[in-house]
Amino acid sequence: MQPSLPGATPPGAADPVQAWRAQLEAWAIPDEILARAPESPWGFPVGLFRARAEQAGAREPTASDRAAARWLPAGGTVLDVGAGGGAASLPLARAAGRIVAVDESAPMLEAFLAAASAAGVPAAAVEGRWPDVAGQVTPADVVVCHHVLYNVADLAPFVAALTGHARRRVVVELTDRHPLVEIGPLWRRFHGLDRPAGPTAGDAEAALRALGLEVQREDWPGAARTGFERWEDLVAFTRRRLCLPAERAPEVAEALAPFRAETELGVRADRGARSLVTLSWPGSAPQA
Repeated sequence: MQPSLPGATPPGAADPVQAWRAQLEAWAIPDEILARAPESPWGFPVGLFRARAEQAGAREPTASDRAAARWLPAGGTVLDVGAGGGAASLPLARAAGRIVAVDESAPMLEAFLAAASAAGVPAAAVEGRWPDVAGQVTPADVVVCHHVLYNVADLAPFVAALTGHARRRVVVELTDRHPLVEIGPLWRRFHGLDRPAGPTAGDAEAALRALGLEVQREDWPGAARTGFERWEDLVAFTRRRLCLPAERAPEVAEALAPFRAETELGVRADRGARSLVTLSWPGSAPQA
């Protein structure tokens, strides 16, 4: 059984946990737009996550990497929730004795296992949605969870399962505000729809504290992330996000053109420097 997290919000005060849920629910795509979408607007290309995991293993450690490494004993275990290709956990491969990845996507987990094998670290994968599959996973010294919280409206059970699976530390990374805020102008342009301006990392921090967690926060400038191999791939991805048919691709390309940036990391839409936030707190799992 996962531990309960005591609420810390004073009676009568606004509930940060419910405020978090409300802000995320405001991102729901209207039914009439979703019904016209020729393809699902959700999901990410596996190749993009594979490339980002490879980049993470080669770059200098980030604030999140350092926060996790500080609590990871030599030969310790890491649990990566919402792992994708493993960008959150593979930078810890040299110190870790084992990494376990949880993700809903089987292809993502295949990419993670291949990358872990190449890094020489023992690894395992659990396919499924967290915390639904938490019972299939044993506790680890450190639990990492990067760029997932903005997809979690029901924060309390999700975070309780993270905390209950960490013997030493939980380390979460997220952008300073919801990552889809930056394409809000495109929703207005193509659908006449105003999108939310949040939530933010500050809202996440407030919700976690309201759940009784002793959260430490570190803000830091994010480096450029791996982009798409081709401009056409970025346009197609954005078009699907906007629930538009393929024949609207030229219009999407025109809208993205002012932000087009090509580097050795691929093609991406550059809307200025990103700020990232690392939130961490003690785990509650018994020591091994």
